[in-house]
Amino acid sequence: MNSLFLDRLRAGQVLVSDGATGTNLQQRGLARGIPSERWVLENPAGIVQLHTDFITAGSDLILTSTFGASSIRLEQAGLADRMVEINHQAVMLARQAAAGRDILVAGSIGPTGHLIQPLGPLAEEDAVAAFAAQAVVLNSAGVDVLVIETQFDLSEAKAAVRGVRSVSQLPLVVSFSYDRGTRTMMGVRPAQMAAELGDLGVDVLGINCGRSLEDNLKALHELRSATQLPLWFKPNAGMPVLDENANPTYTISPPQMGEQASVWISSGAQIVGGCCGTSPAHLAAIADSVKNR
Repeated sequence: MNSLFLDRLRAGQVLVSDGATGTNLQQRGLARGIPSERWVLENPAGIVQLHTDFITAGSDLILTSTFGASSIRLEQAGLADRMVEINHQAVMLARQAAAGRDILVAGSIGPTGHLIQPLGPLAEEDAVAAFAAQAVVLNSAGVDVLVIETQFDLSEAKAAVRGVRSVSQLPLVVSFSYDRGTRTMMGVRPAQMAAELGDLGVDVLGINCGRSLEDNLKALHELRSATQLPLWFKPNAGMPVLDENANPTYTISPPQMGEQASVWISSGAQIVGGCCGTSPAHLAAIADSVKNR
């Protein structure tokens, strides 16, 4: 496959991804409980500004604001009929921020928000179709890579890979969230994820979100021992603490996050960034650590 993303990985480059979308947009005025995809339609300048801030901080790769933009997830927000528009517009906004710079744009694909049958109401083929439909738009709009992220259930992750691979041959990252330490909420371990997904046409395996930096690092070590594929690593900026208004704040400072980035790389990660709580300042510290090591 001819891909700048894969070529850079094969050459041994370490790439810096971006930071959090949701928590940063909430700090900039997005109301809690409102999906960031609404700002793709209603405040595109705010989306472009966040992308720009991460690029300025040192990101080599930015994710589109489409984490919740499958038709199934958008239905919960009353936006299912605007799936194509949202995904296309989100790619255009990322491209606008990246214009004139050597920045990769990754299409974010998150969970549907439903468990697949028999554990939940969602038929597997409906999930496959929804993931395929989102991937078609992201692909045609011009992303460089697709990222199936924050997964926790092997059935849904496999459905997502099936859907994406039925319509696109773009490089594909699959990243799980180990929010029970070194297991997902469905009990999946990193080694199990690698064993079940590594031969399904996935190019990169990864970890994002989750719990503490220490727990995520343990998960990274297990994943590295279980696969030879390149690894993606975007942990939270520590565990959230609720303030008096029940707003989450994150405990890891930008310098602390930057100090840890070299550990992530020595532990096998090749694409590094941050998830919830990771501000442009955190990302700048990570980029400084990576690019001056």
